[in-house]
Amino acid sequence: MAKYNNPHVTSNTPRMGNAVTRAIGSALLFVLGWKVRGQLADEPKAVLIGAPHTSNLDFFLAMGAMLSVGLKFSWMMKKEAFFFPFKGLLKSLGGVPIDRSSSHDVTTQMADWFTSQDMAWLGLTPEGTRSKVETFKKGYLRIAYAANLPVFLVAVDGKNKEVLLDKLWPLTGDIEQDNSDIKAYYDKNYVGVKAEKS
Repeated sequence: MAKYNNPHVTSNTPRMGNAVTRAIGSALLFVLGWKVRGQLADEPKAVLIGAPHTSNLDFFLAMGAMLSVGLKFSWMMKKEAFFFPFKGLLKSLGGVPIDRSSSHDVTTQMADWFTSQDMAWLGLTPEGTRSKVETFKKGYLRIAYAANLPVFLVAVDGKNKEVLLDKLWPLTGDIEQDNSDIKAYYDKNYVGVKAEKS
């Protein structure tokens, strides 16, 4: 496997793209006046969460950051969106079809999906909205616990205009406590693009 000359990508994280796509991601961040900083965890599988999610700009920041570091990450979307001629494109971009009418809930579907993958990072926004929230939705933790995976924190740091590849969060076995502690960590350390919604 080719080695990327990039300090953010490790030998075990799922990769995508090449020098051209990394340059595109870096250029997008440069045009927006942002940069990416930090280090990805050396993990083949993980649940990645990004917060604070306060603006439509967050999508472009996330895509620019992930392209620039060469990380291949996946995201969930209802299966009805995966129709010809978009099915192949959505899957190639990391889309994972979710069947909300299935007898298996989303947590089970994602745990099964992770089992079928050799390397996979799943990206989620725990707020579930761009509005200010008091608590994070716990779906990301349910998936992490069901699939026995670590949770990696990424921050949209509006104060410093950085997408920060922060750290793995030490899970305690208590979903309620983990969720509360992670939310408190983001609240203490980061303000999003729109500070009033953080």
